[in-house]
Amino acid sequence: MINISDAKVRLIKGRGRSLKAGGAWVYDNEIDRVDGSFEDGDIVEIHDFDDYFMGYGFINSHSKIRVRLLSRWREDVPSQELIERRVRDAWEYRKSVIDTSCCRLIFGEADFLPGLVVDKFSDVLVVESLALGMDRMKPELMEAIRKVLSEDGVEIRGIYERSEAPVRRKEGMEPVKGFIGEPFDTNVEIVENGLRFLVDVADGQKTGYFLDQKENRAAIRKLCRGKRVLDCFTHTGTFALNAAAAGAEHVAAVDISETAIERARENAELNGLSDRMDFICTDVFDLLPELERRGERYDVVILDPPAFTKSKDTLKQAIKGYRDINMRGMRLVKDRGFLCTCSCSHFLTPELMEKTLREAANGAGHRRLRQAEFRQQAPDHPILWAADESYYLKFYIFQICDEL
Repeated sequence: MINISDAKVRLIKGRGRSLKAGGAWVYDNEIDRVDGSFEDGDIVEIHDFDDYFMGYGFINSHSKIRVRLLSRWREDVPSQELIERRVRDAWEYRKSVIDTSCCRLIFGEADFLPGLVVDKFSDVLVVESLALGMDRMKPELMEAIRKVLSEDGVEIRGIYERSEAPVRRKEGMEPVKGFIGEPFDTNVEIVENGLRFLVDVADGQKTGYFLDQKENRAAIRKLCRGKRVLDCFTHTGTFALNAAAAGAEHVAAVDISETAIERARENAELNGLSDRMDFICTDVFDLLPELERRGERYDVVILDPPAFTKSKDTLKQAIKGYRDINMRGMRLVKDRGFLCTCSCSHFLTPELMEKTLREAANGAGHRRLRQAEFRQQAPDHPILWAADESYYLKFYIFQICDEL
């Protein structure tokens, strides 16, 4: 439901700098007052202290992000037509930059639909709503997505909602999980980089599968032919299978989750790659020092950990974790071998990550980093400048050299 109230949010003089610079959020401490009545989730007008019109957004008095911007122009009143235009723009963009058989179709603020994530896995959509205004507009959004895709001959078999993130409680909402519309088989087969993967959209992590590393997984292939590879935090085996498909001599894939390891084995069998792969269910932090003690060395080590921090409060401890796994990973790489390492934490900035990697190299003992590539999230997760939260994935490929 799109409900436009008569309320006007007025900013404190000198505030709203992020919004004025192209951002999409108005925080509670930037607001002087709200004139008029509204219900949480309604569309309101945003005005500067001098009554200058700044846009339309949906309001939520439960959230520190008090208003999320939908449109900057007075004539662009939020409507079904506007939502459809946003969805069509997002789809046309994906068709230009990536294989759309599986992709992130909507990426929140970066697609000017704040608080909404939609992933496309073949003919199934998975929806994550993190903002009350988007929750209320879900029927209109789903209608628009089906219509836009159908125009290109893409028919959607089913939609599943995975709105379970703890941040929903900060918006005054309960977690939600389940079918939107008719039930369907939630085990979906996708093809990525020529490999087949089974995605559990109901019970897999996040929306069922991590699409943001698609092109980074392809990038490691050139390193792996005839090589011995260690893939840490393998989850469902995505990097490991790309290494094996590229002709690796042997791949060891490690994850602490038995469910993830079992799915990785299934994916290996699905692609006929099991004969060159071992799957190890254990804690990476325990395994790496044990491999070092045993004198194991690898041509390629891949580190794709989960986000060690989702807030500034735990950043210091997260940096220690990133430093430790990278130091130990570097020690396991043969001279002139390669380390592929990343962080998906928004709060670990590129500058902080570089500093952490330098410290890890110092701790690894006489190892030099020769950077081959710096990569980011796949382009279906676009980085919107002035919306810092849209930039989160940093991915490095280093050649590890012994000091001369």
